[in-house]
Amino acid sequence: MTPSFNLDNDTYLPSGKKFFPITFVGSILWIAAYSYLMVWWANMVGETVLIPPEVMGLTFLAAGTSIPDLITSVIVARKGFGDMAVSSSVGSNIFDVTVGLPVPWLIYGIIYSKPVEVNSVGMVCSITILFMMLLFVVMSIACFRWKMNKGLGFTMFLLYFVFVAVSLMFEYEIIVCPV
Repeated sequence: MTPSFNLDNDTYLPSGKKFFPITFVGSILWIAAYSYLMVWWANMVGETVLIPPEVMGLTFLAAGTSIPDLITSVIVARKGFGDMAVSSSVGSNIFDVTVGLPVPWLIYGIIYSKPVEVNSVGMVCSITILFMMLLFVVMSIACFRWKMNKGLGFTMFLLYFVFVAVSLMFEYEIIVCPV
């Protein structure tokens, strides 16, 4: 016995094309709900096992939100489109910073008529480190003659751990940001 499905509103079919705005908005709402829950759950787990929110954000949440980029980059790279794989990961992060952060802040500002306070010790230095990391990533890729190999992979992991360590040192004022 085969299940019967109502395919009238399937957006793959010509008759369902009119439903794409509803499915698009629905997708955005699901992403928003799961994002909220993911941050809340990560915060609860961090509190339970005594991991500070800064560590949870820089490690677990960062890794968790990068998994879809990883999967798509691997699929695209295996098809022979290495440039697309790299630009996808860089482009998604730029999109997150230039759209994903400001749009909710803009909506909050419009609704409450006050700005969102972003309070992080050493934020200027963290942003500087981020740009330096980008420079080191490009330099390390160039040093490995633009070929992805085990040495470059190890270098990338090392750079990530250095970034996390230095960012946490700024956050906990082990290293004081002069700005």
